[in-house]
Amino acid sequence: MHTSSKLTKEFTKKWVKGLQICCSSKKNMDVLERKKKIKLCADIALASAKNATTSWSIALISEAKKDGENKILVDNLLGPKSPFKQQKTIPLMSTCHKRVRSKKILKRSCSVGQRMKKMGPPKSNLATYIAKRLVKKRTQVLQRLVPGGESMDEFSLIKEALDYILSLRVQVDVMRSLANAAEVSNQTDPNVFD
Repeated sequence: MHTSSKLTKEFTKKWVKGLQICCSSKKNMDVLERKKKIKLCADIALASAKNATTSWSIALISEAKKDGENKILVDNLLGPKSPFKQQKTIPLMSTCHKRVRSKKILKRSCSVGQRMKKMGPPKSNLATYIAKRLVKKRTQVLQRLVPGGESMDEFSLIKEALDYILSLRVQVDVMRSLANAAEVSNQTDPNVFD
């Protein structure tokens, strides 16, 4: 596990390198393109700073590599010792603990679920029923927020979400520091960013 300062240093180094690569590849970008490139560089830098040790970082890098335009950026940020260099594709399903079900079991569970919806909640354990539905809905939201979360079980999802949140916090802190530095620099010399 990275310490916060080590992750901050690694993220900053890779993010700046990614921004340089993006700026050199295409000079005339509109604001929307620039925004997408900054976010892409930040995501890849954050995931590569974790050295693909978490499912969310593997999911982010795999998603970015799908677009051929991002391949140069991803390869440069990952470095020569990356596990992504040895393998062309990393099966995300094997890294996450997804349960495999047969079609019969899946059909049966769907039909039971439909019957339960028609019947309504059980009268005896209404509070338990409501709590379980609430947890299920929040778990589904969390699965959509964490990269690769759709294929994780609940325990892995919570563990990955905690790590992802801490990493995003580092990302935000670095970006905030850079924005503050640019603002101070701009106040002392207004022509710096022209």
